[in-house]
Amino acid sequence: MEAWLGTINGYLWGSILIYLLTACGLWFTWRLKGIQFRHFFHMFTLLGASRKGRNPDDKMNGQGADNLPSPQGISSFQALCTTLAARVGTGNLMGVAVAISLGGAGAVFWMWLIALLGMATAFAESSLGQLYKEKDGNNAFRGGPAYYMRKGLKSPALAVTFSLCLFFGYGFVFSSVQANSITNAFYGSFGVPPITTGIIITICAALVILGGLKNIARFAELIVPFMGIAYLLVSLAVVLINLPAIPGIITDIFTSALGLKEAGGGLVGAAIVQGVKRGLYSNEAGMGSSPNAAAAAIPYPPHPVSQGYIQMLAVFFDTLVICSCTAFVILLAPAQGENIQGILLTQQAFASQVGSWGSDFITLAILLFGFTSIVANFAYADNNLKYLKLDHAAGHWFLRIGFLGMLVFGSAASLPQVIALADLATGLMTVVNVVALFLLSKVVLAITQDYHGQLKQKKVPCYRASEEQQHSFNLTKKIWSD
Repeated sequence: MEAWLGTINGYLWGSILIYLLTACGLWFTWRLKGIQFRHFFHMFTLLGASRKGRNPDDKMNGQGADNLPSPQGISSFQALCTTLAARVGTGNLMGVAVAISLGGAGAVFWMWLIALLGMATAFAESSLGQLYKEKDGNNAFRGGPAYYMRKGLKSPALAVTFSLCLFFGYGFVFSSVQANSITNAFYGSFGVPPITTGIIITICAALVILGGLKNIARFAELIVPFMGIAYLLVSLAVVLINLPAIPGIITDIFTSALGLKEAGGGLVGAAIVQGVKRGLYSNEAGMGSSPNAAAAAIPYPPHPVSQGYIQMLAVFFDTLVICSCTAFVILLAPAQGENIQGILLTQQAFASQVGSWGSDFITLAILLFGFTSIVANFAYADNNLKYLKLDHAAGHWFLRIGFLGMLVFGSAASLPQVIALADLATGLMTVVNVVALFLLSKVVLAITQDYHGQLKQKKVPCYRASEEQQHSFNLTKKIWSD
């Protein structure tokens, strides 16, 4: 079975998804006229107000607060932190090292390029997640690809297919892999038995996830900025210490990527494949995961497109900031042996720059990055219980117990076959989501034009909740009748 899965995943991740996700990024970059470049600073403008929820005394465009969304939800900043918690995982430390090991310095260029394109894809899927969201029994918002597939494309079958793949991958497998990475790092650095670390992680995860999405969002809001800033500061210190070497590193990245170096010409193909693949794995744009958290937010301004802008920032921070930090530290370090790859390469690179504590710092970073990914993964799986007819007390407990059990199992197990199944589930989930994004691209264009039209009129963009559902259905109906 493992060989069979390996063959399918080889085609799926080795060619199909690379072309499909790249095409999706190019499509939305073109249709939205390079929105990630033209309105780059607008993302940061919205970030300043992203902690703001709806204030009952707010007035929007002369309308009372009753026309604004319900306050039952999380802030845009919390949604950003939740999606970053899922995106920024061990792949940012280990995946970058693998890309450079196999594809050379040029792989970093292709990671940057796929992230820039992926920002447009993230904008599209998160805006749709906001547009087609709905309230659950607790008067909180839920949404995501399954919701816009059912409501936008009128395809319950696609919604169920997507939910099954996401539920399996994010509900059980991915978190066990994160737990495995954390426990191995602690065993290598401190000699702590993996099962001991695994049990502690499981108990801590239970305390967070039993509080629901709002509890997960609050946790991410506290931890993600801390872990990101700490990692960024240490990495920047390494860069500043080696500042004279940075121009040479950047030149090496570009010349290796484009085949301009004689020695690197033969590595161009490997650089492209590894850079694109690791970039897609890291930023998750198009996979359909982040819209689940994005839809739960009450954006400010209260318009679906504002959440699209915020989620573009998540891709930017994940790849162009965090992954770049890892890449520069590795490329600045002395050459390591051929057998030094993955997280070990990252640990030794930091240790060579800042001393022996650098390896322990990476272990701590793996703990924080991996644990935040674990709790965010649970939020994604929980959001899709509705489409599996499990949105009831028994269904929620089934997910909780299975999720926590897989953390203990993953902490000490060898997981090659399980990882292969997870890659298959994620690949199928991504294919389904990207097809839906292409089919709903006119809806994305319509709401984007509505947002910018209000900005031109000097208004705070507002998409009234009372009109949102009807308007989105009217848009879809018109599109399919054209």
